[in-house]
Amino acid sequence: MLDVRRLRLLYDLSRLGTIAAVARAAAYTPSAVSQQLSALEREAGVALLERTGRGVTLTAAGHVLVRHAETVLAALEQTSAALAAVTAGLSGPLRIGAFPTAVRTLLPQALVRLGRRHPGLELMVTELDPVGVPAALRERRLDVGLLHDYDVVPVEPDPVLDATPLLDETVFLAVPAAGTHTALHHVRDAAWILASPGTLCHTATMHICRAAGFTPRARHQADDFATVLALIAADQGVSVVPELAAADPPAGVRLIPLATHRRNRIAYRRGAAGHPAVAAFISALRDDGVVDLPSTPDRTKIT
Repeated sequence: MLDVRRLRLLYDLSRLGTIAAVARAAAYTPSAVSQQLSALEREAGVALLERTGRGVTLTAAGHVLVRHAETVLAALEQTSAALAAVTAGLSGPLRIGAFPTAVRTLLPQALVRLGRRHPGLELMVTELDPVGVPAALRERRLDVGLLHDYDVVPVEPDPVLDATPLLDETVFLAVPAAGTHTALHHVRDAAWILASPGTLCHTATMHICRAAGFTPRARHQADDFATVLALIAADQGVSVVPELAAADPPAGVRLIPLATHRRNRIAYRRGAAGHPAVAAFISALRDDGVVDLPSTPDRTKIT
């Protein structure tokens, strides 16, 4: 019989690449991880790992077992969800991860609704960049999380996660109100306020600008959209801002809608969709299937 905890360590190794990284994610020592993986090899009766210098790689049998581990882990989630469904009332912690603009705009009302409907739930919110949510879900540090990507920079789906669509946002070109810019190509020579390199927002902005025929010239770097909008109001440059972040722009900022959209979704481990707490969170956030974006110059309702 294969030990599920050891299967999870093998899966993490396939994803993270090194035993040291698995140890950090699982809060084990590297020696303990190695011992558990050796025990899994004995259980499987076949070599799963091949030593290469100071590291390890999966053998053909290891890759086969990882593919099956995805199915096993999803089945365990479904089993936990089914057991929770027959328990009277929802109680215990529900760990929620969300990016800053969602924490400010989407979550507050949803948390109020969820708390009223299920007072036994202990709602725990962690503000987290979307790129960190998948790992937190896989490592069971979160139960649900909000993710997004841009239609111009789609993110490959994670094989062990499922997601429910939430809403699409218009992306705006944000410029000083005193200017005369009305289109993206008008700001090709302007100073830009960009997110940190490596973030999804930075990548999307670079893609949007290059598709318009130019590379933006960065003057300032800021990852908080409130800071970005304040700098624009102070005539320090221009930027690209999604609709949730532009819900209440300061005086001195004008928003020009672009053809690009940011796509938001609610993510959870594969098999967990039927868990009553996960389903209750999705229902509270979508409010019976309809999400109202906060007021913007071009307010929309998205179903």
